[in-house]
Amino acid sequence: MHRAEFIAAADLGSNSFHMIVARLKDGHLDVVDRMREGVMLGAGLDERGLLTTEAQDRAVACLERFGQRVREVPAGRVRAVGTNTLRRAKNGLDFLERAQVALGHPIEIIAGKEEARLIYLGMAQTAAHDEGRRLVVDIGGGSTECVIGQGFDILQSDSLFMGCVSVSLEFFGDGVLTKERFQRASIAAKLEAQSIESAFRSLGWQQALGCSGTILSIDDILHANGWGDLITAKGLKRFRKAMIMHGHTRALDLLGVPAERRAIIPGGLAILEAIFETLGIEVMRRSPGALREGLLYDLVGRIRHEDTRDRTIRGFCSRYGVDRRQSERVERTARWILEGVAGPWRLDMSRALQVLTWAAQLHEIGLSISHTGYHKHSAYLVTYADMAGFSREDQRLLAAVILAHRRKIRRDVFAGIARAEVETAMRLAAVFRLACALNRTRSTEALPDASVTADSRCLRIEFPAEWLRANPLTSADLQQHRQALSNIGIDLDVRTRIEDAVR
Repeated sequence: MHRAEFIAAADLGSNSFHMIVARLKDGHLDVVDRMREGVMLGAGLDERGLLTTEAQDRAVACLERFGQRVREVPAGRVRAVGTNTLRRAKNGLDFLERAQVALGHPIEIIAGKEEARLIYLGMAQTAAHDEGRRLVVDIGGGSTECVIGQGFDILQSDSLFMGCVSVSLEFFGDGVLTKERFQRASIAAKLEAQSIESAFRSLGWQQALGCSGTILSIDDILHANGWGDLITAKGLKRFRKAMIMHGHTRALDLLGVPAERRAIIPGGLAILEAIFETLGIEVMRRSPGALREGLLYDLVGRIRHEDTRDRTIRGFCSRYGVDRRQSERVERTARWILEGVAGPWRLDMSRALQVLTWAAQLHEIGLSISHTGYHKHSAYLVTYADMAGFSREDQRLLAAVILAHRRKIRRDVFAGIARAEVETAMRLAAVFRLACALNRTRSTEALPDASVTADSRCLRIEFPAEWLRANPLTSADLQQHRQALSNIGIDLDVRTRIEDAVR
């Protein structure tokens, strides 16, 4: 790559939204712009787990401003992700539709493990190289990610269900700071941190690093007040005592706490003290990189065709003993069918081929559990497994296509997919189902010289009559698939060539 191009990453966190824009030239990244807005999305979840209209409006207004900044950045060069609050929000998919229009680029919701992976990648790419193991901690608004890695390899990672916004709202919601409240917050945080104590302590590390706003703010405050040049348990204790002495978040300006941090810093401090005590951390240094930087470098990998998702798929195929020759046959057939329908069905050829390729590689992993209902086992594994590089939407779409490739198709198979993507998902499922049907016998013989066309509601495939007569199982299968596809509004029209039929 010899010319410069711009790429961007956006982190839609529970407390703040961040965006970073960089110039990519000759394989090197130079940051040219950073944007941050305190949206407090996590505080906008009501008691039913729904994002309030007010919270959505704040977020959309912010994304419209972000969207103007990256309006000229080409599609596929902006990666935006939502974290804990959007993972929890029951109306998260509805919000995403508005959010993506505002930003002008797709937005993914990532799982906690994926968030931890990207945080570690951002740290590893920006921190000084170290041969030893490193513990990385990132306290977000709604979750806390902890990772142990060495070099660029992750050895252990977890996402804890606590963040500076959620803990502050629960224990310091009215702004009052007392010893008793800190004790209750500390106990709750320690109980959550205990789930990782054994695994993390047994691995050990040589250096502890803290990422992102909460920890970096605490580090700045400790330094400004003369409580240490690095983060230590002693410095954290002095900060806590000072907060209790001041008695209310309104008075934290006297300690140098920024206005946008005053309401949420007590919860962040309680979490960090709990992590220090539970894991036995002695000293922590700040990391210049975290989730946003990890997103950028992950995006660079995709641009260079070094996609983490491909490595994940290869790992699954190896783990579950996939018949690679069969998956290659299904992939080739799916590609051939896709070429016939992509135009009439207005499918993004690159994206559709990517999904169909993944589906071909993974659709039989459920055979490792049982042949009976193996498509259900495959879809379940794809839905709920930790799949590095994949968003939740990626996994739901892939699982739906796999689940719909045999037996009956119920419309609720596509219930977890955003409304704007349902029609695309159904059409990909039809293509994949037909590709699997045509390779059911696992024959090494080439498929016949058939043709595939489509219109808005019909997938039409035309075979040589002689081939259909010679393959009665496939002919019967296609008739069954015709009924199944009609349940999702797609007519499968199987024909023989007119000249063959006359002959």
